[in-house]
Amino acid sequence: MAYRVKISARAERDLMEIYEHIRAEESERAKNWYFGLGETILSLHNMPGRCPTAPENRKLRQLLYGNKPNVYRLIFRITRKSSHVDVLHIRHGARSQFRISDIK
Repeated sequence: MAYRVKISARAERDLMEIYEHIRAEESERAKNWYFGLGETILSLHNMPGRCPTAPENRKLRQLLYGNKPNVYRLIFRITRKSSHVDVLHIRHGARSQFRISDIK
């Protein structure tokens, strides 16, 4: 079953911050990495349950993207009834765990 991937306003802001932080406009390599992140997000339309639960909350899942030291966590929620995947937050993997209230 295919899921519809929705990106929250918070996750959109995260994407913009990542784009600026890695200076994707100035580097072809950074731009390719960023586009790969986008493809990874869209890949959640197929079997999002393949990803493990997030340590912060068992109702959330996470997908890791990148290689050390540049690993990012995509935090998302699966809504099976409506076949949606809601990408809630994207954060650097080295950051400490977040509070659930941080992603709303």
